[in-house]
Amino acid sequence: MAKQRNRRKVRRRDRKGGPGSGRRKPCPYCRDKVAQVDYKDIGSLRRMISDRGKIRSRRITGACRRHQSQIARAVKRARELALLPYVAEGRDDRERDDRGRDRR
Repeated sequence: MAKQRNRRKVRRRDRKGGPGSGRRKPCPYCRDKVAQVDYKDIGSLRRMISDRGKIRSRRITGACRRHQSQIARAVKRARELALLPYVAEGRDDRERDDRGRDRR
């Protein structure tokens, strides 16, 4: 008679990792126990905006709901005080038409 394996069945929700898994990375601010996002911390705020100057979503940044709203507020405040740019820099105007769209 063949010997049976004593393998514990793993439920779907208990699996970890893998591409497309539902496992979220922890919020960088909750992990460091930061209560309030500081608008003067330009280094961390630059990671939260895209190269075009848009505020990245929670799915990309990994921030929780509370800290994501604080990030958005801090980025807007830093833009107002000219600590962060409103739009990306460096694209040449010759590559765009009169409406601001990319030429093809």
